[in-house]
Amino acid sequence: MGIFWLILGAFIILTGLIGAIFPGIPGPVTSYIGLLICLLSDHFMISSEALLTMGVIAAIVTVIDYLIPVYGTKKFGGTKAGIIGSILGLIAGIFFIPGIGIIIGPFVGAFIGEIIAGSQSYKALKAAFGSFLGFIAGTFMKLIYSLVVIYYFVAGLI
Repeated sequence: MGIFWLILGAFIILTGLIGAIFPGIPGPVTSYIGLLICLLSDHFMISSEALLTMGVIAAIVTVIDYLIPVYGTKKFGGTKAGIIGSILGLIAGIFFIPGIGIIIGPFVGAFIGEIIAGSQSYKALKAAFGSFLGFIAGTFMKLIYSLVVIYYFVAGLI
């Protein structure tokens, strides 16, 4: 039965890796759950400290992933309207266009928010581009986390 848990955990860890790249699957959380499932196998070992640290980091990365497009909007000259638009676009994108909505929503929301606030289209587009770069940064961060989980998986094999 130990091999079953190990294979299932590895599959879920790889699903988390895919989720780190493709929206719709919470990559870090999924990878961490896979690591926890591996603990049910007698062929896997990881320290309690490493497990706790990875859990805390998974939570932090997940929260930051939702905030970083807003930060990108602000850094690229977005006004309060663009930031609010980015947040509303993120929420709308998650619910109305599952998967790709997490990419498109903040971009479109920031752009529309800036246009409504009276910004010129090039400034609105610049703020929306900041939101997109924030999404790319979040994806990179999730990918790094998922690769670290894979490292711990391989290192923990007995």
